[in-house]
Amino acid sequence: MSHFTSEDEALLQSMLRQLLQSVKEKITGAPSVECAEEILLHLEETDENFHNYEFVKYLRQYINNTVGSVIEEETEKCTSAQNQGEVSGYDTLVQHVTKKTRESKEYREMMHALKNVMMVVVESLINKFEEDRMHNKEVDSKTKKERQSGYYTDNCSDSDSSFNQSYTFMSQEQLQLLVERLDPIQPKEVRQEAVETLCFAPPSDILNSESWPNLRKHLTMSLSDPDGTFSEKILRFYAKTFSSSPFNMTREVYTSLARHLELYFLSGEYSLRISAGLDVSNTDINRLLKKVRLLNEYQKEAPSSWIRHPEKYMEEVVESTLSLLSVKHESSPAVSPDFLSPVYFLALLDIKAVWFKKWTHAYYSRTVVLRLLEKKYKSLINAAVQQCLDYFEFCKAAVNKNSGVSDFSQQHCSDKQNFSYTGPELQYVCFVHSLCLLGRLLIYKQGRNLFPVQLKNKKDSVSITDLLVLFTQLIYYSPRYPKTALTMHTDSYSPASLVMEILQVFCDQTGCAAECLYKDAVIDALLHPVQSLLSGTEVYINCLETTLIEVADILARIAAVEDGLSLLLYGENEKTAREDSPAAVHVIIQFTKKLLHDDISLLSGSEILPVVKGAFIFVCRQMYRTCEGLQMLIPYGLHESIGEAWKKTSLLSERVPTPVTAVDSTSSVSLESKNILLWEETLLDALLNFSATPKGLFLLHSTGAMNDCVNYMFSSLSKKIQTNDYEEFGNRVIVTQIATTPTGAVALQSSGFIKALVTELWALLECGKDDVRITQPKSTPVEPIDQSCRKSFLSLINLLSYPAVFELLSKQDIPNKPIYSLREVPTDIIDIIDRLIILNSEAKIHSLFSYEQSHIFGLRLLNVLCCELNTLLLLETQYKVSQVLLTAQEENVTETSEGPGDFIIDGLSVERNHVLVRINLIGGPQERILPLRVLDKGSDPYPWPMFSSFPLPKCYLAEIPRKSEFRQDKDLDKLLSLLKSPEKQTGWRESCRKQFCKVMKARPDIISGTILAELIEKFVSHLSESRSDCYFSMGNYKATDADVKTESLSSVQQLGVEMTVRYGKYLNLLKENAENGLCFVLMNCEKFLKQQQRTVESPLCCLQEHCAGYDWFASSVFLIMSGDREKTFTFLQRFSRLLVSAFLWLPRLHISVHLPITTVESGIHPVYFCSAHHMEMLLKAELPLVFSAFHMSGFAPSQICLQWISQCFWNYMDWSEICHYIAICIFLGPDYQIYMCISVFRHLQQDILKHTEAQDLQVFLKEEALHGFRVSDYLEYMESLEAIYRPMLLKDMRNIRVQNT
Repeated sequence: MSHFTSEDEALLQSMLRQLLQSVKEKITGAPSVECAEEILLHLEETDENFHNYEFVKYLRQYINNTVGSVIEEETEKCTSAQNQGEVSGYDTLVQHVTKKTRESKEYREMMHALKNVMMVVVESLINKFEEDRMHNKEVDSKTKKERQSGYYTDNCSDSDSSFNQSYTFMSQEQLQLLVERLDPIQPKEVRQEAVETLCFAPPSDILNSESWPNLRKHLTMSLSDPDGTFSEKILRFYAKTFSSSPFNMTREVYTSLARHLELYFLSGEYSLRISAGLDVSNTDINRLLKKVRLLNEYQKEAPSSWIRHPEKYMEEVVESTLSLLSVKHESSPAVSPDFLSPVYFLALLDIKAVWFKKWTHAYYSRTVVLRLLEKKYKSLINAAVQQCLDYFEFCKAAVNKNSGVSDFSQQHCSDKQNFSYTGPELQYVCFVHSLCLLGRLLIYKQGRNLFPVQLKNKKDSVSITDLLVLFTQLIYYSPRYPKTALTMHTDSYSPASLVMEILQVFCDQTGCAAECLYKDAVIDALLHPVQSLLSGTEVYINCLETTLIEVADILARIAAVEDGLSLLLYGENEKTAREDSPAAVHVIIQFTKKLLHDDISLLSGSEILPVVKGAFIFVCRQMYRTCEGLQMLIPYGLHESIGEAWKKTSLLSERVPTPVTAVDSTSSVSLESKNILLWEETLLDALLNFSATPKGLFLLHSTGAMNDCVNYMFSSLSKKIQTNDYEEFGNRVIVTQIATTPTGAVALQSSGFIKALVTELWALLECGKDDVRITQPKSTPVEPIDQSCRKSFLSLINLLSYPAVFELLSKQDIPNKPIYSLREVPTDIIDIIDRLIILNSEAKIHSLFSYEQSHIFGLRLLNVLCCELNTLLLLETQYKVSQVLLTAQEENVTETSEGPGDFIIDGLSVERNHVLVRINLIGGPQERILPLRVLDKGSDPYPWPMFSSFPLPKCYLAEIPRKSEFRQDKDLDKLLSLLKSPEKQTGWRESCRKQFCKVMKARPDIISGTILAELIEKFVSHLSESRSDCYFSMGNYKATDADVKTESLSSVQQLGVEMTVRYGKYLNLLKENAENGLCFVLMNCEKFLKQQQRTVESPLCCLQEHCAGYDWFASSVFLIMSGDREKTFTFLQRFSRLLVSAFLWLPRLHISVHLPITTVESGIHPVYFCSAHHMEMLLKAELPLVFSAFHMSGFAPSQICLQWISQCFWNYMDWSEICHYIAICIFLGPDYQIYMCISVFRHLQQDILKHTEAQDLQVFLKEEALHGFRVSDYLEYMESLEAIYRPMLLKDMRNIRVQNT
């Protein structure tokens, strides 16, 4: 069947017609001809009846008859080849048969015959269609008239679709004839018929024809036809074109419509005026609005496609639009300012200037728009600015007269349907459009470059700052709607709401905020109502409370960003502070305090006063969460005001009656009680956020609200309230700060926070959750700390600083139960130590489901904890950690016939070996060698020797480099001579410091041993004799051996002495009988300092001890003095009179009479709330990346600094660098302790960033020594920090005795 007969053609024609009729709905719904073709091509996939169509059945039968034999033959060949292994797989078989069939002669003949017959069939169908059309012309005409009167009743020019009517395919001759008939000189009936034909033609054919340029001109002119029906048909053709044609075609239609409108507005027949208002029910105006609406719809749709076309096409659209909108301003000066320009019509249809937002969203189009605005159409920007100025003047005048505002607002709040706009309403609509357009324009740098603008009736140009001040003033000068009349719709178009939207967007854009918002003039404008209320001047502001809340919202957003915070704290230019007005921070704090004390008479009795208070407290909170912000707030005692307000509110909340079922829950009593509880939570949250900084935490303690704040924090975290990442990191930092203080640790324990943390850890580590059905076993961890437990591991490290460990574990015995139930879940830190670290019984081992994983977790935790030497001494003395680990190692050996064999190398023995070396060796990065915790590849996977008894193998002790022979140094000699004759010259102290720095930079290695001892001894001796240099009184105390013999050191002190002496002997600084000498020094120091201690009644464990940790500074001085106990104690006595002793020698101020009782009762040392606080402040200013890394890790830099300082950098630096640290603090001042920490962070910057990414920053900082750090290398950097920060730091350090705020 390779040829078709006439019967076949007739049959095919009827079957094809049937198929097309069946899929007619799918085709007519397609937006373009190309899409219709795609639908037909994929009909088999989308039409479930595809194989039931007669046409498809016929084709299948025809193909089978023609090439069926070829397919069968090829299939047999392939099957036989497959059996022989030449072809494999079903897919390969199908591909092969298909390829061979398509290459066959039969297939080619079939396709040729099929093409020929289908061409004949299709041509017959088209001819039949033409005949039917001509025959039914009258019927079609009648149908169309019915559609015009019925279907288009919505009077919408663009509601038609290109496929709602049938297509008429036209030849070039027909199109040319159509163009001639549409010529305006033709009779009306001819043009009417031509335009009807135009509406039936495919837009793509029209736009691609050679006649289109002439047709476009005729259509543009015809749009002005007085016959509305005629012009509406052209609009319908435009609408169809916009919806179904690509951008490269539609842009010509758009420019045609825009040009028509431009000519219309410029023509003499247009005479509308703003003052006359606008009646949209008028036929002519309605028709004009339809044209503008069609234009606007296209404006909003075009950006989605114009990037795929040449830029010149887009530029045509943009320029034609801007040209139209600037008609008023491009025309002759004789035109009245009352002229109702095209902008007003566009604003009525797109009041928020969505078109402009879409045009400027992408850089591709934004560049063109802004370039044209700058070069040719800047008058549009001028007009928008003028519109805003005019509206502001109207508002200001209305407010001053105290009239007119309410009437105006009522006009906008009316719910009645209105078909006319008054002049003021038109002005307001245009103002909103201008405001939104300017708000969008200022986001972009190119847009900001268009300013300043010069207005005709204004002498001075209008800058960006002027415009922002204007925007801000609109917040409180523009009319507000009464609450009863407010609706969501009207409020979204109120000036205040619009300005708030714009300012909020500005706050989120860094560059935009810096150039627009971060200006003193803008901040002054924002604070104007606040200033007025503070000064008691008369306030003309609508809805004062709402205005204040909105002002606070913007201020809080500004304060949340570093540059914005700086502006509020110091002003636009930090160096040249303004004398005429204080920085914004002072105004905000004073106002907030007045609010808290209810001192603002105009706001008294307001229902939403608590919301206003909360809004301004939040602004302050954004500031005092930072160290620099807190410094500015401290003099005002804001924490005390918030604390007092909380105490009053908590008393009220206690009186809130218990809810009763019978009482209506919506009663006024219930609502009032909810408001009180909400206000109490707001105040607690505000107080809690003080703990984001060390000094803020100290201030929080003074309010007495620590426990309540921690309870509130734990309650909030337990509710799993969704927060963003930044807030989550902030919460973790707060927990870390709180845990670094004794009172905070106790509060965390009593709140249930620690119990929840431990329980969650145990669920992850051991048993999982009871209510979770196990469908598959957990994967075996491949890392020592499994990913699922890492967060809990880091949380424990953050929590367990030494102050917390001492409060939670001091004098706590290990449970050591004979039996542990498998369901017994730990609830405290002592349980974690018992179940995961001190595994000294079979019962403990058998109680663990994952013994190895859980014990490794415990050993890793122990390893980090023991990096803090005070924690190590506590754990070792209370729980004999070393002995437990040694016993475990001794038991972990192979059994041989001759007795115990070699150590078994496994994960646990490797971890134990590392911990044992770490806790029994003191030394810096070049003084001790820690075994790795990973196995090497090769024959000897673990080359480090294991041990089960002391002493440690010598391979873990590094060889001390021999000291270079001492050579005479002129600078050193000069320094020594200065120290020997202090009274001979003025400025002696400064001379000594300069000479010391000179020696440190040139030959730092000289400053060690006996020379260092002599230098600091003489320097401190002279300072202690100078009344001006003494900060503390020394008291009378004389050391004797008898005193030592009658007392005994605590076990912690004794172990500390052993470790110190071992280290000193390793360094060749001490002799054999050094233990007695160090005991003498420590005991006399304790007695000497006890004379200056006060008795404190407190539940805190640290305040019940004369010294809450080992004296690492006294031990360091003992080593510097080479074990000379008399010289050491004499030096310490003299040193205790100096201010630097408060920060270098931590036991010096333990429960000291020199500190206020409130400071002593807090248990917080000045090193934390002073040194560590300022260290965080400097870190943020000097190394912002490092500061951010700490924040992202949820870790506080103050905690690691407190650890370094408490143990005098032991284990973190080599002995020579420890000596230099002590020397620079003594010679150069206590503030060098802070500069030292900043220098360390600068040295570690890259490592810190790397470990932040690896999510183990805490572990790295606590475990790793400071490799490669030399104090002398950073001395110049420290001096540069001194030049900037010393006055502030020393002032604060000297205030520790009177620290009562």
